[in-house]
Amino acid sequence: MTRAPLGISPLLPTVASLLLAALWGFSVFAGWGLEAFCATGEVTAACAERLGTVSAVSGLFAVTAAICTAGAWILRARFGPLMSAAIASWVAAEAVLFVGGMLVA
Repeated sequence: MTRAPLGISPLLPTVASLLLAALWGFSVFAGWGLEAFCATGEVTAACAERLGTVSAVSGLFAVTAAICTAGAWILRARFGPLMSAAIASWVAAEAVLFVGGMLVA
């Protein structure tokens, strides 16, 4: 069995995954989400609580993405499918955070 080349460096999807992880981390832990969705003058404690729930749901996708990213590097034979799943999971985590943030605002 021969392996088909990826066509791109494995570093590119890894950097994309790390950048999406950083964006998600800053949105959840550094207050970017609170600033974006709870800065409209509403009582921030209530909004922060609702956004915390959204962040927890988004965190499920983020954990999946982190596991897939690590798995892609550990199981090199499955790098492509695992890294694709990781990128898709990061996008899903960001989408849940954004849509949920819009709903709680």
